[in-house]
Amino acid sequence: MRVAFDDQAGPMPNLAERYAPELLGAAGAFSVATYRHSILPMRVFEAARIAIAAINGCTVCKAFRTGGHSFLLGIGEGEGVRGSRPDEAFYAAVLAGDLDGLDEQERLAAEYARAMSLDPQGLADDETMWSQMKAVFSDEEIVDLTYCCAGWIGFGRATHVLGVDAACALPEPAAAAA
Repeated sequence: MRVAFDDQAGPMPNLAERYAPELLGAAGAFSVATYRHSILPMRVFEAARIAIAAINGCTVCKAFRTGGHSFLLGIGEGEGVRGSRPDEAFYAAVLAGDLDGLDEQERLAAEYARAMSLDPQGLADDETMWSQMKAVFSDEEIVDLTYCCAGWIGFGRATHVLGVDAACALPEPAAAAA
């Protein structure tokens, strides 16, 4: 880690115990809210999240599986993002930038997330992307996706830059779901 931190209990260091508790507490609440309250189907949610994780480089973000690790965020079974869980081939493909096997919503969510991460000014002016998004997502879904992406971009980058991801030890998703 890039900042001093004593031994932590659990799979992730809790920086809020030592640094900026009000800021990190609010960040944590926002992060959990994306998993608990998003209206997006899980595969769409995960396509965008994993596309951002690949850009950010956060190892814990790349290894996290919403369907199997949400309990780490205090989210119980049947609570939060719903829908069919992606398999590991889905995650490997999105991490590699291969979106060919995704449906239209999943592909657009990943492309939108990438554009928001890498070229937000271009995305704001990309009428082709906006017409494609409006054809398959409601305005409510677009706002939901945008704010989820904002959290993943910011918090994933902060986690990686501070080296917090190097100190995380996620359980295997299968074990998490058991």
